[in-house]
Amino acid sequence: MEASNFGASALGVRADCLKMKTMTDKLPISIEDVTEAAKVLDGQIERTPMRHSKTLSKITGALVLVKFEILHFSAAFKERGALNKLARLTDDQKTAGIVAASAGNHAQGVAYHGRRLGIPTTIVMPVTTPFNKVEHTRAFGARVVLEGNTFAEATAHAQRLRQREGLSWLHPFDDPEIMAGQGTVALEMLEEQPELDTLIVPIGGGGLISGVATAAKAHNRFIRVVGVEAAMYAGMRARLEGREPKTGGASIAEGIAVKDVGALTERVVRELVDDVVVVEEEHIERAITLFVDIEKTVAEGAGAAGLAAMLAHPAKFTGRRVGLILCGGNIDSRLLASVLTRALVRDNRLVNIRIIGDDRPGLLALVSKVIGDAGANIVEVTHNRIALDVPAKGAEFDILMETRDAQHTQDVIDALGQAGYPPRTN
Repeated sequence: MEASNFGASALGVRADCLKMKTMTDKLPISIEDVTEAAKVLDGQIERTPMRHSKTLSKITGALVLVKFEILHFSAAFKERGALNKLARLTDDQKTAGIVAASAGNHAQGVAYHGRRLGIPTTIVMPVTTPFNKVEHTRAFGARVVLEGNTFAEATAHAQRLRQREGLSWLHPFDDPEIMAGQGTVALEMLEEQPELDTLIVPIGGGGLISGVATAAKAHNRFIRVVGVEAAMYAGMRARLEGREPKTGGASIAEGIAVKDVGALTERVVRELVDDVVVVEEEHIERAITLFVDIEKTVAEGAGAAGLAAMLAHPAKFTGRRVGLILCGGNIDSRLLASVLTRALVRDNRLVNIRIIGDDRPGLLALVSKVIGDAGANIVEVTHNRIALDVPAKGAEFDILMETRDAQHTQDVIDALGQAGYPPRTN
């Protein structure tokens, strides 16, 4: 893919944005900051595509256009803010080097562009960071320090390194230049599809949605900007409702699993964002699976949060022209395999049944034939002769089988019952 080139067609959108002075003048960033960031990024990052998804549109009842931010070199939008910040450092700051704390995507964006610009980079990551993100960050040339179990603990250690080694600090979200850089994604989206009436944006610390909302509202003050948080880490929603955030847990969306939001980002969200919704883990898993099955695209949990919001809150989006930001694709391969397997279980396509019968030769062969003749596939069999709730001359079989769908599963169960081996499902 060629590097970004906004071209002459973007000038009209930017000119309109610059004319639309709103309440953003009193906020940490303005549309001018976002358009200046776009100039810095021009030709230095990927101009990621936006595609209409006919199938996701049919499923959700909205016109869905997906912005594939996973096609950046580091597979996430974080390159935008990282490069905008790094490019604005002084020569002395670039020589001394920088330090950042991150659970993954900010780290990779900083490391990649730090190496491109010749800036020594240190990244402090929580010890719970997925292995693939740690290794990718190292591969980009950064010094990686694993410290702490949370982002807050990693940040505290990064600050100690900053003071001890004279490094410059790159906050992952609560920084005007980071926020402005992230906002360039909305400039691209609205240049290509100016008629979008809703943008759905994942929220961790709030950097992405702050930049997006700033650009979107300057383009069209009536456009709806909706934030999405994982239920375990709904810090922004808590702040907006005047509550102290109570966050924690092993969310699949680790990219937005942030204990608390930024002070600067909260100000922007309060002023410009129309709604913040919360999604449960099941909706995030379903969204990841849909991106794989329908778009043939790998999404991490945070990257799939926008689609998860449409699944969890369909009434908010039905009939609207929705821009989804697929913001990251750095999911651990084992976790992805688990999500896809769990989807088979959830759809009754992977089912465990238990059959109790006489412990005699050929019984398993007979049961297997019934299942095979019904068109199902046996994945695994466990044979238990010592279960105390089974007669001494009996045995139980736990059979894991794969079927086409829930109805096919019921057909197999009915066939086993008619053959004299009625199963119990686990």
